[in-house]
Amino acid sequence: MAVPDTRHQTPVIVGPTGVGKTAVAVALAALTPITVISADARQVYRGLDIGTAKPDRETQARVPHRGLDLVAPGERYSAGRFARDAAGWIAETRSAGQGVEPIVVGGTGLYIRALAEGLFREPPFDPERREQLRRWSESLEGADLARWAGRLDPAFLGGGRQRAARAVEVALLTGHALSWWQREARESGTLRPWYIHLTVPREVLHRRLATRVDQMLAAGLVAEVQRQLDAGVAPDAAGLDGIGYREVVAMLNGQLSESALRDSILVSTRRYAKRQDTWFRNQLRTPYAVRRAPEVWSLDATETPEALAMKIRERWNTITAHD
Repeated sequence: MAVPDTRHQTPVIVGPTGVGKTAVAVALAALTPITVISADARQVYRGLDIGTAKPDRETQARVPHRGLDLVAPGERYSAGRFARDAAGWIAETRSAGQGVEPIVVGGTGLYIRALAEGLFREPPFDPERREQLRRWSESLEGADLARWAGRLDPAFLGGGRQRAARAVEVALLTGHALSWWQREARESGTLRPWYIHLTVPREVLHRRLATRVDQMLAAGLVAEVQRQLDAGVAPDAAGLDGIGYREVVAMLNGQLSESALRDSILVSTRRYAKRQDTWFRNQLRTPYAVRRAPEVWSLDATETPEALAMKIRERWNTITAHD
């Protein structure tokens, strides 16, 4: 039997990269006071702005954001750390009063799940075995590491070296896949989500992604990567192993031609967006172990951000009036 869920209900705007999540959040901020809690595993890195489609300074000045520019490239920032930090940001926003509502916005499903449902309490690992495994995983090419992660955890959906290494580490050191631990040994989450899932037809999303890649390159993506490398950041460091950055690194290292760069980034971005959309379509409605399943509201994001924001505000007012 489900038990009552006394946590605050919180809007969570999700969807694949390029669908328009940030634009909708900004339009919503024009209608009601909000603070955006960014649930994007790439936007946590300082200095990686263009390739992560981070909101510009003007937007951040108009709409408060939390979860941006938290760590330097190369530093690990886990889903568990995000869940703890985000819970604090949400509590701070609410305790400040003035009617400001925290709104979670992002496309990193693991971050959102960690916040809503919690993650497992990690069992103690043998330090020597863990260090041996770390050295071994660092010796692998990214694609090989991802293949190992997929073999050891069939639920692994990709997401860069850091996430693949984590999946391999947990599986080999505990005997169970990371996804098993997440199902069977969760802590309680701190968020009761109202999911707003933005979707568009595939051909529309592909056009938007092509435009975004062109804009990133025109805005100086290559120079952004070069600055990080010149500052001593390793080419395969966390952050630079993300889509867009790894292709530029390959080009700068002579492994990819300049003429092939744009299409290479676009292909990788399309694949990532497809994985994201599959995850959101299949995972959001999974009920908690003892709580009711969350509400998921799908919205056609071919409408303008302003029209979508108006619909969200109207429905949110109805939800809060009866919650």
